[in-house]
Parts: sequence; structure tokens; C-alpha cells
Amino acid sequence: MKFKISSGLSYRVKADTTFFFNIQAAQTESQTVTEEQIITTPAKLKLESFDLGIRKARFLRVQVPKTDFFEITYTATAELKLKPVRLKEGNLHLSKISPDAISYLFPSRYCQTDRLYKFAEMEFGSIKTTYGKVQAISNWIYKHVHYVGGSTNASTSSIETITQREGVCRDFAHLGIALCRAISIPARYFACYAYQLNPPDFHACFEAYIDGRWILFDATRMVPQHGLIKIAHGYDAADTSFANIYGEADALNVVVSCEALDKRRFDKQADKLKVVNYA
Repeated sequence: MKFKISSGLSYRVKADTTFFFNIQAAQTESQTVTEEQIITTPAKLKLESFDLGIRKARFLRVQVPKTDFFEITYTATAELKLKPVRLKEGNLHLSKISPDAISYLFPSRYCQTDRLYKFAEMEFGSIKTTYGKVQAISNWIYKHVHYVGGSTNASTSSIETITQREGVCRDFAHLGIALCRAISIPARYFACYAYQLNPPDFHACFEAYIDGRWILFDATRMVPQHGLIKIAHGYDAADTSFANIYGEADALNVVVSCEALDKRRFDKQADKLKVVNYA
């Protein structure tokens, strides 16, 4: 399945400012970027690209002088080669977890696992399989937390989300991650472009480590799970922000799009790819 993705970010830069952008699609075993283009306005700006391999993140660094209008536009074609995943029954044994997954058991900035242990154990601890536990967590969030645009901000944590019972996709993801970690299931943040997301924007889900693989869950249920183009993963949103700004700049606009280039093929895959591994 092929997708055309794009994002445009514009700013008013009040003083010399360094930007770090994380907007490029990741190159993974199941996702290949076949074409891409990056354009800046003003045009004569030096772009430096570098990878943070452990998170599949591809960063861009650009130094921007004072200007009334700066814009960066990214367009790409990405191909997904997803396969149906069959999971074994049973619970996860910590003694068998891959070393790469162990750090995703610990609390992080937005996911205060240690403060949700009792709740998570009472609600989900008795469920027999690891997949069943994570699916129950995702179902609980969908049922009990209302999606309300603009209801939270960049400092909102999983504790505030479970208390206020409202949020946006990043809050749904943070709560899912925190509840998984609270019952000893590694979980991580998944930043992406999303097909059929309305209104179009960057999207966030979470992945849980099940049967030796990272399985995707989206508690918002706003988009098909096989229509996501991965940007990066991390402990939480602090690792995967689409823009980090060091200087003085005001955001003007963000425009994001994701289109399927073969909608008929996409629709045929819907029932086959309900359990998805994007690694």
C-alpha cells in the first residue's frame, strides 16, 4: 500500500533560531520511503539531516535568521508492507523481554506509571493474556475518556487525563502507555501521519510489547490502524515532538495530509490487518 504524505509548518522568527524538525517518515522493515522532498522559505537555508536510530527518528536541523515568515514543507511517498500478526496466548515473562524493550517499562515525563499501579492492577491485572490486557486498556480509554480538541496542552500528563477524562490523541496514547507499564508491559509512543484523520493533523498512538513484537493500539479509534505512516517512536511525546525550537519564534500554521494512492487495495486489507506490527 502506498501513501502520499505532506506537512507544512510556518513561523515568524523574531531572532536567530535553531529548529529541530521530526516530520520525515521513518525507514523501517515494513515501511519504505520511495520519494521525498523538503522545501524551505526562504530557500537558501542549510538543512542538516541526522538519525536517532534507536527511535527510528529522522531529524532535520536548520538555522533561521530573523524573518517575518519561515516555512518548511515536506512531501513524500511511503509504501507499507504490513503482514497479519498471530499472537501466542499467555502472559509476558519479564525474564524473556528483549533488552531493547526493558527501558519502556519505566515511568517517563508524561507517563507516571508508579501512580497508576493500583488502578491498573485492579482493572486489568486478572486478564489472562498480554494482548487481552492491552486491548482492555485501549477499550477502557475509548469508553471513559472523551476526545475533545484543545482540551489539553503540551504539559498534560497521563494522571491529568485519567482524572479529567478528556484529551486528544497524545493524551490517549500517554494514558495507554502508563497503564501498560503499570502492569509490567513495555509500551511506547508512536508518532505518525494518519490516513482518514479528520481534521488532518499529526497523530499519536501507542505500541505494546507482546510476544516479542511491538503491536499497535489506537485508543481514539479515529483512523484505520493499517493507514498510519510512522514518523518515530519514543518513551512519550517529549521524544517525538515534530518541532523543537531553540531561539525565539511564533508558530503561524501547521498543515498535514495523508492520502492512499490505491484506495481499493487499502479497503481490501481492512479485515486482514486488525493486529498490526509497524517495526
